[in-house]
Amino acid sequence: QVQLEESGGGLVQAGDSLRLFCSLSGLTFSPYHMGWFRQAPGKEREFVAGISWTVGNTWYKNSVKGRFTISRESAKNTVYLQMNSLKPEDTAVYYCAARKTYGVFSTSFDLYDYWGQGTQVTVSS
Repeated sequence: QVQLEESGGGLVQAGDSLRLFCSLSGLTFSPYHMGWFRQAPGKEREFVAGISWTVGNTWYKNSVKGRFTISRESAKNTVYLQMNSLKPEDTAVYYCAARKTYGVFSTSFDLYDYWGQGTQVTVSS
């Protein structure tokens, strides 16, 4: 059974940093892409960052480029999202997701097969 579990969220001030973790288990297929998405109250879920597990290529939402970094550690089956220079508009529940695919990377959340339960990130001004 595939399981994704996020952790690392919290309450911080604008300009601070946080590192999110996504622990993976049961992913016996390959290749796949991993994505971080977020959803703020009253808004749609949106793509934040993604990575191809085998090659390590990365993709980012424009507004987080230069501030956020996605990475993965195969030995620990973990995906990270390092978030620096946080802004109040980064406040949301952050979700980790996995997509089985041989195709191009997608930022569409409805194409992802597996999801974690989410972790809250709150940035105060």
